[in-house]
Amino acid sequence: MKLWVVLCLALLWVELQNGACQQVKRRKDVGENRIRPGGKRVKIRHPKLKDVGGKGQSLLTQVLDKGRFVRLGQTTTLTPAKNMELRCKGNSIGWSYPTYLDTFNDSRLSIKHSDKYSQLILTSPSAADTGSYSCWVIVCDGTECEKDHDRAYDSYIYFTDKENLFVPSAIHFEIVYLRPDRSAVVPCRVTDPQAKVSLHREVPPEEITANGTQVTYDPTKGFVLQSPGPELQGVFYCKGVTKGTPQISTKYQLLYVEVPSGPPFVSLEASPESVRGGDNVNVTCTVLGEPEVDVSFTWSYPGQDHRPVHIHASWRLVNRGMGHTTRVSQSILTVEDMETIDFGKYICKAKNQHGETIVTTTIISK
Repeated sequence: MKLWVVLCLALLWVELQNGACQQVKRRKDVGENRIRPGGKRVKIRHPKLKDVGGKGQSLLTQVLDKGRFVRLGQTTTLTPAKNMELRCKGNSIGWSYPTYLDTFNDSRLSIKHSDKYSQLILTSPSAADTGSYSCWVIVCDGTECEKDHDRAYDSYIYFTDKENLFVPSAIHFEIVYLRPDRSAVVPCRVTDPQAKVSLHREVPPEEITANGTQVTYDPTKGFVLQSPGPELQGVFYCKGVTKGTPQISTKYQLLYVEVPSGPPFVSLEASPESVRGGDNVNVTCTVLGEPEVDVSFTWSYPGQDHRPVHIHASWRLVNRGMGHTTRVSQSILTVEDMETIDFGKYICKAKNQHGETIVTTTIISK
């Protein structure tokens, strides 16, 4: 009887051991390594989940030779003179590129659309074409369409040219306006992101150190000046160095702005204020404003649509104490050989991007 119990226990122990071995074997079957009949180990590659249409997955690609494609990253370096073709997937695509290509109606640039993608082609690119190129999906709701910001893709493309380390500019002497309440940019961009660039004052000779806080350098923008003061006024230039001879950028005139942003500050005066019939009179509308902000003028006067007048508009930059720079914009209305219909109220409306201001003056007869 005891022998029978011992035998049963032995058989039960064997069964348990076989089950454990099979479990171990099954775990090994689904493990990382398997052994082929040839004795070689093979690593099992598990399928990856695809990021379908994700924001981090760029649909902006460059077409290479023989129909090959490469997705563009945040920055790309290309060789000048070799035609560039970019593609963006989608049946409704918008594009942006360096603005001067539009300004000069450059025929080297063309954009074509198809059902599945849109392509941008730039023939014979040069250092001047360095800049940001981007595309985005356009979504429409009926007749209203807008940019899908979640499916917008951008790449800053450098066309590296040893002869042009700085991106060429159509302006050989640029003006940069300094304001204490905002940053200013000295736009000496480079065609090689590896270039070492420094900022220099012409008179007295001085290098302005990029300290990472008040003065920083970004190869896609230039030198960024945080909260600049009047002490930074003057003529400046940038010096760039790669492996070859140092190169000098165009020159920049830095001017400190006195007038704050806002609607035009307008004054209006007639000369003379009191006239007789047959006299000539000038009515001058003057605006003091920001140097780069355009001002438009509109006139209303007694003899409008019945009497001929001459209107002349102009503007200039002036220094107003402590080196502050202001733009003076003027519109002068001239009435010759005054008649009875010309006497009365003259109204000048001055308008800029911030708003408009209306002023009036009255011309009376002696």
